[in-house]
Amino acid sequence: MGASKTFVFTKRQNRAAVLMKALGHPARVAIIDYLIKKNQATADDIVNELPLSQPTISQHLRELKNSRLIKGVFKGSRLYYYMNEVVFSEIEYYHDEIIEKIEKRKQRIGKMK
Repeated sequence: MGASKTFVFTKRQNRAAVLMKALGHPARVAIIDYLIKKNQATADDIVNELPLSQPTISQHLRELKNSRLIKGVFKGSRLYYYMNEVVFSEIEYYHDEIIEKIEKRKQRIGKMK
């Protein structure tokens, strides 16, 4: 989506798109799965876990961090990544909102038959 067109959508729609795009790659989903399992990890930990190069992992971490799905904290000289659970609550809200609208639509259509 071109940056010049985002103004025609609501803030909520733009935010949902950023989050869904960030989760729209299997490598990023795998990174999230790993962080769920380990709670926190360095980029090196993730490189050792996934069959991807260090630059590729760094690129995916940057995308996840830019969307705020993950955060990083320095412990000594090492940067540890962890999930931002608040943002995952946003995703849950979007999901629940969509499911609710679908259910209401089904009920309306069912009453019309």
